[in-house]
This record gives sequence, C-alpha cells and structure tokens, in this order.
Amino acid sequence: VQLQASGGGLVQAGGSLRLTCSASGATFSIKGMGWYRQAPGKERELVATITTRGDTNYADSVEGRFTISRDIVKNTVFLQMNDLAPEDTAVYYCHAILWPDDDTWGQGTQVTVSS
Repeated sequence: VQLQASGGGLVQAGGSLRLTCSASGATFSIKGMGWYRQAPGKERELVATITTRGDTNYADSVEGRFTISRDIVKNTVFLQMNDLAPEDTAVYYCHAILWPDDDTWGQGTQVTVSS
C-alpha cells in the first residue's frame, strides 16, 4: 500500500485546511487509517484515526476542531482542520494499519499556522 498526502499549507490562526490521503496498491488489506503529526523538537503524535467501520478517535488537543472522514470507493481519507492554532503547526503524516499485522506511512505534508 502506498499513501499520498496533500493539502498542507500556510494559514492564519482561526483558519481551516483540509488534508487528503489517497491510498493505492493492496488497499483491500487496510484495516484503518489515520493522521499523525510531528512538530519541531517533538515526538510524532496521533491526531485522528478511522477504522474501516467508520469508528473515529481523536487526540484531546484536536477534539471538536478536527474531523476525520473517508471515501471508501476512492480509498481516501480526509482531515478537516478548523479553528487552527499556532500549536497545530507540524508535519502531518498519513498512516495505515494493514492486514494481518503491518503498517505504512505516507510522506509528510507541512501545516503552518501563523499567529
């Protein structure tokens, strides 16, 4: 499975961005997908995940501001980010959990929020 992330950019605080992650290859093996982020000098952290059943999970820091969704037909996952804050600045990575016990990462996309 290959993951292609896009949609990052520069936005002012309070603004919105939508990230897109498109999966290709053996997409039948995907059990779940999600987004992680890594800010300079910090560890990579979970942002949001979504299972093939549509169950979602969010980090406390983004709950209520970010929404993860998916288009099953197009094997694509979206992350709608609203009310962005400077602390959301990071490289955002798409991630997929694969059957039976594997995972894969996409390339990062930079999100920069100016104050």
